[in-house]
Amino acid sequence: MAVTISAIALFGLITIILIRTQRLTTLIALPVFLFGFTAASTGLAGPVNDAMNAIAQMVTNLT
Repeated sequence: MAVTISAIALFGLITIILIRTQRLTTLIALPVFLFGFTAASTGLAGPVNDAMNAIAQMVTNLT
């Protein structure tokens, strides 16, 4: 019998465990969650991608 779990649930659980054991700070966890939404292509992937693109454009325009 095969057991499946979505990538976003798996990485989310790993990230939560790392934060609770203080192996990962909240600031470092943010990119992990953003990558999870992007990689899993959930309903929130579009807005997350748009936000990351906007941030990248903002950084590009600063120079």
